[in-house]
Amino acid sequence: MLNINRRQLMRHGLGAAAGAAAISAGPISGAADTGAAKQTIAGTHAAGEIFGIRVIDSQTGRGVPLVELRTVNNIRYVTDSSGVAAVHDPGLLRNRVYFYISSPGYTYPKDAFGYSGIALEATPGKTALIRVQRTNIAERLYRITGEGIYSDSVQLGIEAPIKAPLLNGRVMGQDSCLGTVYQGRIFWIWGDTAGPQYPLGNFRTSGATSAIPGHGGLGPDIGINLHYFTDASGFCRAMCPLPGEPKGVVWLDGLTTVADRQGRRRLIARYSRRNGLISLLEHGLAVWNDSAQIFEKAAEYPLHEHWRFPVGHPSTVQDQNSLYLLFSPQFPVVRVKANLNAVMHCRHYEAFTCLQSGTTFSGKKSRLDRDAHGRLIWAWKKETAPVGSEQEKQLISHGLMKPDEAHFQLLDARSGRPILIQNGSFFWNNYLRRWIMIGVERGGDSFLGEIWFASAEKPYGPWRLAKKVATHPNYSFYNPVQNPFFDQDNGRIIYFQGTYSATFSGNTHPTPRYDYNQIMYRLDISDPRLRM
Repeated sequence: MLNINRRQLMRHGLGAAAGAAAISAGPISGAADTGAAKQTIAGTHAAGEIFGIRVIDSQTGRGVPLVELRTVNNIRYVTDSSGVAAVHDPGLLRNRVYFYISSPGYTYPKDAFGYSGIALEATPGKTALIRVQRTNIAERLYRITGEGIYSDSVQLGIEAPIKAPLLNGRVMGQDSCLGTVYQGRIFWIWGDTAGPQYPLGNFRTSGATSAIPGHGGLGPDIGINLHYFTDASGFCRAMCPLPGEPKGVVWLDGLTTVADRQGRRRLIARYSRRNGLISLLEHGLAVWNDSAQIFEKAAEYPLHEHWRFPVGHPSTVQDQNSLYLLFSPQFPVVRVKANLNAVMHCRHYEAFTCLQSGTTFSGKKSRLDRDAHGRLIWAWKKETAPVGSEQEKQLISHGLMKPDEAHFQLLDARSGRPILIQNGSFFWNNYLRRWIMIGVERGGDSFLGEIWFASAEKPYGPWRLAKKVATHPNYSFYNPVQNPFFDQDNGRIIYFQGTYSATFSGNTHPTPRYDYNQIMYRLDISDPRLRM
């Protein structure tokens, strides 16, 4: 599910001593994890015939996933979710081997020739320990989806923290995650899912559940045991099989729960049937059937409707006497009362806007709502189009809006450079007592790979300053989302994930196993580097 704003779009300084590798005999221990690996590899290399490398964060001592170790002849090893790489190439074993070291958001010291790397004695049955310095503010923890999450660890005889460290639901790759708590468990959905059997997989949305941390679930710093909804072959099955044999892909969006007329909590999502990233064939509201365990069509939205429906990662807010759902294509500018009847019907939706009632955005011809003193009026209105960051930018350029009247013009807190947020999530944070954003920038140092943090007093801002917390050079990390049900220490520690993919990046060498999968990050929002 390439939810790039609803599909509008179709390596590294430690000192030399700190960077030195330590060699030890025997298997190495994993990160501080719980839970036993339930899968084993049949017919694989014996651990004594493998040379292991473990890369750790010099600040935390935790293994770092997604570190590339490349030989002089371009053999690529990528550390698994324990930060481990298993080297078993017979031409390398029992030789001194140089490994270039690179990882997005982490650095390793360069030598006099400018190379970041180290030469290691690749002795079978021994392991090397390498320390890298994290430059990201956010800490990369583990890969959530896909094959071989702990493949290298299993080969080296290291116990993995999750039940399915090799293959789960026959998932090789999975795109764009949404999650919410439903009936005492976390309910997850993803878009397009790749399997091992053929390049084309499931294009009707995949789903899974997991236990909540503290209620049978692993801590979010450890991992997630996903229980996929599968077909007879064990592969992820379609979660939204629309009636008949519809054309195109079927994606779900805006996953959340609301109360129906009887007061029951219902799991809902907007479905869209599409031909590619642009062409919308049909969309509407889908409701989860607990008995059939599928999403069923409950209402169809007009095909021309472009904002009055659930989108992104809904949050809730109390306004006067009503509880509302907030939707955020880029920023939270659409709301509807949090009940099933309201969500089903477009007429109940409101937009946060500065346009005159009943009008739409029309560039330099847009009509703005001002009072008798010329002050711009921002308000929630029906039958009036929302105004977001891109519309504000145009209004400012046309002289219709002053910069200080805007709500969604984010600036880099360090440089003052404008930051165009493509999409993200917006949730209330108890620690800061403010709303916080985790968003991906469009067109930054990488087209869709730079992740930013910001906060505001209200969900609709004004949003002013942001700090970059994670980078993915020459790669995408799109559709990032904070998972507030994983918050720790009253929201001081938050967790977010996104889709790591070569798509849209121009990178023609996708990272083995990691590409087109979800990666989890942890962020301490009390970090002094986040002070604006």
